[in-house]
Amino acid sequence: MLMFNLFSKSKNLITPILRCQLCSLDSQYKATICKDCWTQIPWETEKIIKQEVPIFVACRYEYPINRIIQKFKYEQQLHFQHLLANLILQLHLPKVQAIVPMPISEERLIERGYNQSLEVAKIVAKILNIPIWQPIQRMHQHSQKGLTRLERIENIQSQFQIKKDYKIRYKRVLILDDVVTTGSSILALMQSLEQLGCQKIFACAIANAN
Repeated sequence: MLMFNLFSKSKNLITPILRCQLCSLDSQYKATICKDCWTQIPWETEKIIKQEVPIFVACRYEYPINRIIQKFKYEQQLHFQHLLANLILQLHLPKVQAIVPMPISEERLIERGYNQSLEVAKIVAKILNIPIWQPIQRMHQHSQKGLTRLERIENIQSQFQIKKDYKIRYKRVLILDDVVTTGSSILALMQSLEQLGCQKIFACAIANAN
């Protein structure tokens, strides 16, 4: 019995302390980061409106969130998905039947190896106990540089196509995007979902880039 107690105590002594994923100085407080880093997040305090669409947004696209998203999106640092998902979960999200992650084109998927919005949506959907729904595919993502506002909207609208023979339908859904800039992608995706019979379509994003 004495040997067992000593062994148990020794196991407790070598239990690793999980350090903050941002500063690595303090122990984790919430969503893989320490209390100081959590309080320094540039929270977005109000729901924003773009393209006449209200969007739930967790943060402003400022340091350190902008750098975290860049590492997650372009540098394959997928361990940040838990932090980013928890930022979304801080929002007062409406009750929905499914989450629709912002789709990316096949070219972007091959380039990055994953859809960043989908990776975050998987965690959010698991915690909320609702399914991921992907009835829309995105075709070639063309550059928006030099286009007028109307041209940008038309360009993005042409990128989204409804998948053929997609039988599963939901009435209340939540679009999840990583960063919202003009809001054109969210508007175009909403319009495609309306064609599928969605009656209540909400949208959320991790960060707002003005």
